[in-house]
Amino acid sequence: MIPLFDLSATTRQLRKEIDEAIGRVLNSGVVIGGPEVAAFETELAIACGARYAIGCSSGTDALLALYMASGLASGDEVVTTPLTFFATAGGAARLGCRLVFADIDPATLTLNPRAAETVTTTRTAAVVTVDLFGHPAAAPHIECPVLEDAAHRGGPPLPRGHAAAMSFFPTKILGALGDAGAVLTNDRELADRVALLRSHGAHPKYHHVAVGGNFRLDALQAAILRVKLRTLRDAVAARRELAASYRRMFAASNVPDEMVLPADDPEHCYAQFVIRAPKRDALRVALERAEIQTAVYYPEPLHLAPCFSNLGYKRGSLPEAERAATEVLALPFYPGLTESAQLQVVAAIDSFYA
Repeated sequence: MIPLFDLSATTRQLRKEIDEAIGRVLNSGVVIGGPEVAAFETELAIACGARYAIGCSSGTDALLALYMASGLASGDEVVTTPLTFFATAGGAARLGCRLVFADIDPATLTLNPRAAETVTTTRTAAVVTVDLFGHPAAAPHIECPVLEDAAHRGGPPLPRGHAAAMSFFPTKILGALGDAGAVLTNDRELADRVALLRSHGAHPKYHHVAVGGNFRLDALQAAILRVKLRTLRDAVAARRELAASYRRMFAASNVPDEMVLPADDPEHCYAQFVIRAPKRDALRVALERAEIQTAVYYPEPLHLAPCFSNLGYKRGSLPEAERAATEVLALPFYPGLTESAQLQVVAAIDSFYA
């Protein structure tokens, strides 16, 4: 079996340093917050070119804390893409915001900035872009804040908008060994607000000046992330080389032009290697029979999700996102994936379309 992702392959080389980091936290007795979290935040901000980084308990909580700190509230309109993980829209919906979905750019699969500009009104409180699969999203030219869901990114530089939320889910480029996330910004007031809200809005302890949540980063995950952060640039470089290798192999194959490779952008971090394939579902079955794992991100564009049916979107409302949802397919992709495994993947796809 060629796995979609192999966590052991991404951590094996760092096992000694990770074990030492875990031991350091256990010996300290500080497992929530503390010096490991503070050090990680400083190092992450430097690595990503931001003034401030605020560690959070997950990428989902980082988005929610960012939305709350940005002042999003019930009735506010939030423009975003329908082709993304649920948390992008779910965090805004939890605050009572009205979601406005705009269609995607079919080449990059990210939010089409012109489409976002078209649906932006005086009621729009924020536009949320998503660096889908590691491809940087183009920001629309608008007056309201642009917030960045950078959960799929993980490689510097960040942020490009007003602020960015990152995820350190284990399969991410910078992955923890559990859930973790962060908010990055150059705005000190926003950073202070996120830091306040992640601890139930308490300052000082037990004196609650705002209603927040429990969005704190564990010291264990911070310590592990400090180890992995030191290899972040190498990890991104390795992913770009793997992507280039796939491109060379597909160029030498007989795969039809209708199968589209990811947009080749110099800032693409390749969190995943996602193709667009005609007969996607049949291809996925064929690859499974060849013992090659794949995944579909995402089979249902969010404007068609049952929980958002009250917004009035129908099938055909956002045709590019809907078409992409029937074609996208993530291939095996992770540092440590061998050339022979990549050749097997390409050969199996080539055979399917023969």
